[in-house]
Amino acid sequence: MHQLRIAHVIGFDDAPFTPDHVGPVKIVGAVYAHLRLTGVLIGEIEKDGDDAAAVLTRLVSGSKFADNLHLIMLQGIALGGFNVVDVFALHERLALPILVVARRQPNMEAIRDALLTQVPGGAQKWALLERLGPMEPLREVYVQRVGLTMAQATTVLREFTIEGHIPEPLRTAHLIAGALTNGESRGRT
Repeated sequence: MHQLRIAHVIGFDDAPFTPDHVGPVKIVGAVYAHLRLTGVLIGEIEKDGDDAAAVLTRLVSGSKFADNLHLIMLQGIALGGFNVVDVFALHERLALPILVVARRQPNMEAIRDALLTQVPGGAQKWALLERLGPMEPLREVYVQRVGLTMAQATTVLREFTIEGHIPEPLRTAHLIAGALTNGESRGRT
């Protein structure tokens, strides 16, 4: 099996927003070298839009961290509501594996219903989710992956998780994103 070296990781999460929010939503990327925070990227995506993969590509490729990164982690497949990240395009554009992590198994029937009845471009977003396949249980969380094996995903979770079940790059991105909106971090990470 090809040995994938994963020491430099960026984890992305979105900032909280109210249900009636219209417009851009902040996203935060926490850059890690092993278990050391080495940088932060901040950008904006459109709530329920379709620009997440393009924005993430621009943020990562335009950063001083781009040449050292080995993996991108996402806190869920959608940012900013239903701005579903085209992980296949992101993987292709950046030539980096993608690991999507969720605390619990999402209700795919409810997501499908919402996408197909309430979200502009929802059919394309649902097709992307179907192509990616179901989330797989792994080490107390659920994952989806592009460009890495389940064994590699297991190693990544083991090496980057030190408190609870969420890997540090995602935990840190979540805390920073919450502070951007609320002035301080709060809630579960």
